[in-house]
Amino acid sequence: MDYRKCAQEIYDLVGKRENLVSAAHCATRLRLVTNDNSKVNIKKLEDVDGVKGVFSSNGQLQIIIGTGTVNKVYDEFLAISGMTAATKADVKAAAAAKQPLKSSPL
Repeated sequence: MDYRKCAQEIYDLVGKRENLVSAAHCATRLRLVTNDNSKVNIKKLEDVDGVKGVFSSNGQLQIIIGTGTVNKVYDEFLAISGMTAATKADVKAAAAAKQPLKSSPL
């Protein structure tokens, strides 16, 4: 698998740097927070060589790549995007900051 090509395609399909807030990874997934989810081409992301699935959860775009591969794609993604590495907690906080406030019952 060409990690750089995979990372470049993901980068292009999520709307490039201007649409990215933060990026991290866990054991199997690339976790991104975007400014505008409507700029993300999920259908084409699912067809990228190396991507096993894509979904959104709690304000995070999660791209399933797989154990032992996601970290290599992530390193290339950071090099392409010019972003700095974030932790899972950083991405969670960035995603939470974008979520609408939940009203509490009276």
